[in-house]
Amino acid sequence: MILRGIRGAITVQKNEKKEIVEATKELLEKIISENSIEVENVASVIFTVTEDLNAEFPAVAARTIGWLDTPLLCTREINVPGSLPRCIRVLLHVNTDKKAADINHIYLKEAKILRR
Repeated sequence: MILRGIRGAITVQKNEKKEIVEATKELLEKIISENSIEVENVASVIFTVTEDLNAEFPAVAARTIGWLDTPLLCTREINVPGSLPRCIRVLLHVNTDKKAADINHIYLKEAKILRR
């Protein structure tokens, strides 16, 4: 196995706890599904949010789906003028046998524009 990075992003409509947790959970579940990930192979996860999101930590969503032993970190995305607002990004570090070209990076809702 080798350690690979898997990227993803999703947007929310409002800076609300429930919406941040639900959107993050949706994103994580899609990444898991599309990449056939077993939670014990996730080495760590970094979440970033745009500065307009502060109602909840995205890592709360990971804990609600059972990622209790996975190291999680939340931080703020760089505030670049004109960047996508209300965006949650994630970088999973996963032990896998997949080649880099076989990894499916997942971008949902308005975040689809980040990967054309």
